[in-house]
Amino acid sequence: MSTTQPLPGQQSAPAGQPPAGENLLEVSGLRKHFPIRHGIVFQRQIGAVHAVDGVDFTVGAGRTLGLVGESGCGKSTTGRLVTRLLEPTAGTVVFDGEDITHTPVTRMKEARRNLQMIFQDPYSSLNPRHTVGTIVETPMRLNGINPPQGHKRRAQELLETVGLNPEHYNRYPNEFSGGQRQRIGIARALALKPKLIVADEPVSALDVSIQAQVVNLLQDLQREFGIAFVFIAHDLAVVRHFCERVAVMYLGKIVEIADRQTLYTRPRHPYTHALLSAVPEADPDGIRRRERIRLAGDVPSPVDPPSGCRFRTRCWKARERCVTEEPPLVRLGGSPDGHLTACHFPEEPTIEAREEDIVLDPAVTGREETAAGTA
Repeated sequence: MSTTQPLPGQQSAPAGQPPAGENLLEVSGLRKHFPIRHGIVFQRQIGAVHAVDGVDFTVGAGRTLGLVGESGCGKSTTGRLVTRLLEPTAGTVVFDGEDITHTPVTRMKEARRNLQMIFQDPYSSLNPRHTVGTIVETPMRLNGINPPQGHKRRAQELLETVGLNPEHYNRYPNEFSGGQRQRIGIARALALKPKLIVADEPVSALDVSIQAQVVNLLQDLQREFGIAFVFIAHDLAVVRHFCERVAVMYLGKIVEIADRQTLYTRPRHPYTHALLSAVPEADPDGIRRRERIRLAGDVPSPVDPPSGCRFRTRCWKARERCVTEEPPLVRLGGSPDGHLTACHFPEEPTIEAREEDIVLDPAVTGREETAAGTA
């Protein structure tokens, strides 16, 4: 299981949160198998969908972890398992020092004060019959929180925090654009002052310009309130801009995990190489043009995943060992601490690029900056 290390010069965590760098979330051996049943009256299980099949990672207080991979790899299911919106088949989820894996639903209220979620679809995640004020106030009322300034004033402050007009308090979700609805969802998640937010593809349904606004808003909120994020996405450019550590998932398993700079400049797993080769680069002159890796075949079914390495059916480096032996997620020789890869025949590390050489595309971020800081 990986360990999150503090960045140099990182500020201490806000009051009530663990010191920066200490693990706020620890996930170990997490599994979710959805049973496949046959029959109408007398049902019997004939198989299972291996949506998540043994996932390990940690998230430090005030830090960001990105979960990336193709559609159907188990990213969203992992997020729902972490927040206990789904019950795990096996494994443990330790949040803020407490094992919440099997905590009864009736006792999850306290944990959910500090563990919130931003949902993927801004159109279906808001109740169309409720006003914006009601949507933002409801978490506070359900948890018995009575702000000194009152629920209405607190909801208006939250709307203002996410860049909306406080006068929108009495409007309904259908009166807003997709980007504005996502901001309402963020305001709802902030209502209880959480320590960790699981953001499930919060910008995938938005236009590029709106994506930049939402991602930059999340970064500003993190800096202001010290919130940790599990950021689920399939857009590697957005993840590169927002996340400090990145975990790559394939068919229910994490195949590589490392800090942002290492993963984007020295990937070791063939699947990570293939994903990164598909990321558009802001390079008009083609100086840093990369070879496009096209994966053969389709993603195998999670009902009957391949034996051994799950990526072997599409991997150009697969050997007999990959068929019979599942590669463990370990640190390989020549890799820095915290860089873990699950591959029997990993890619050789290239010359490490400098952090300031990782240019972030302004079209995605909405800001002209490098990974080292704002230009």
